[in-house]
Amino acid sequence: MLLHPAHHVSGTVTVPSDKSISHRSVIFGSIAEGTTRVKNCLFSADCLSTISCFKQMGIRITKEEGSGDLFVEGKGLDGLKAPQEVLDTGNSGTTTRLLAGLLSGQEFPSTLSGDASLNSRPMKRVLTPLTEMGADIKSRENNGCAPLDIRPSHLHGIHYQMPIASAQVKSCLLLAGLYADSPVTVTEPAPSRDHSERMLSAFGASISKQGLDVSIQPRPVLHAQEIDVPGDISSAAYFIAAALLLKGSSLLIRNVGINPTRAGILTVCEKMGADIKKKNEREVSGEPVCDLLVKSSFLHGTVMEGDMIPSLIDEIPILAVMAALSEGETIIRDAADLKAKETDRIHTTVENLKAMGADVVPTEDGFLIHGKKSLHGANLESFEDHRIAMAFTIAALCADGDSQISHPDCVRISWPSFYESLEKILVK
Repeated sequence: MLLHPAHHVSGTVTVPSDKSISHRSVIFGSIAEGTTRVKNCLFSADCLSTISCFKQMGIRITKEEGSGDLFVEGKGLDGLKAPQEVLDTGNSGTTTRLLAGLLSGQEFPSTLSGDASLNSRPMKRVLTPLTEMGADIKSRENNGCAPLDIRPSHLHGIHYQMPIASAQVKSCLLLAGLYADSPVTVTEPAPSRDHSERMLSAFGASISKQGLDVSIQPRPVLHAQEIDVPGDISSAAYFIAAALLLKGSSLLIRNVGINPTRAGILTVCEKMGADIKKKNEREVSGEPVCDLLVKSSFLHGTVMEGDMIPSLIDEIPILAVMAALSEGETIIRDAADLKAKETDRIHTTVENLKAMGADVVPTEDGFLIHGKKSLHGANLESFEDHRIAMAFTIAALCADGDSQISHPDCVRISWPSFYESLEKILVK
């Protein structure tokens, strides 16, 4: 795709519904009693993978004509049926890791497998604690990756100290804990997104939190809920960046989820000098939501490290773009988990930034970026990673000269209409 520089962005926009909450709505709704209604569910490729997997396990899931609301007819903790084929999780790490926990507690065998990218991503982070719980789950190729073969087993409770903060691993173990013979407790090194705890509690699970410990009691009766999914702050991040970087911009982004475990990008933007105001703050289905008014700003470098990293891990590629166009030095550290995403996002971010003339040095767990006033147009690689594609589309809008980006259609993983939505707010 050919990308031209933009003058500024302007107007009002709504970003896609939250991907993490959409996944969990389908998963928890499927094992609850009764029909769960999901308003504003995200129908991206990843979420469609989750929906497809549960349909294969006998759950009736329908989309209402007109409203677009999703109805999940749950069958309770023990209502899933053995799938007749391999459960195809596509490119979705969330689907794969959360279902690994859920399926470890079922009385039927199953196999999880995805596309080539998914099947190259590390799964030992869930295999190790699930095996400790007694799960019969194995990497078919013995390489710590999918396909994952799961057989029925007896699960027991554990207290697991997570080496790296990960909402996917935590959620995997909480789901397995629903089927264990005693409570499961997970201790995180730093807080990760807490959508699973919030939503499981709303469905009726007995969850307790104390400091960095999260515990779940086994065998609850979960009851269907009505869930209104807010806009995804990870998607909003790209438009936030565009409005901050392009002079003369003013953009209102409506209905954005600002869960504190997800909203690290707002904290970092504030530290960088961004003009972002929260409007109409409210709570929707247990999640804090607001409208964001973003205006172009003079940004300066900052440090991103430690406990803040889990709350902005998906936004680091676009934050790196912002840093490259900011005054002074930015340091990003403690983000080694970037290597385990759809691509090694340390490598893929650095490759594209260097192609555009940025002063960036990769490290084992992040980057060192010396900001400058401009980047030049370049031939950019998406590496078929949706977050890299969107981050460097924004970088191209801010560059001097035209750019090209490969395989832009990979944005369908989280935002199928990204380019159409972007076009509506661009002033060229």
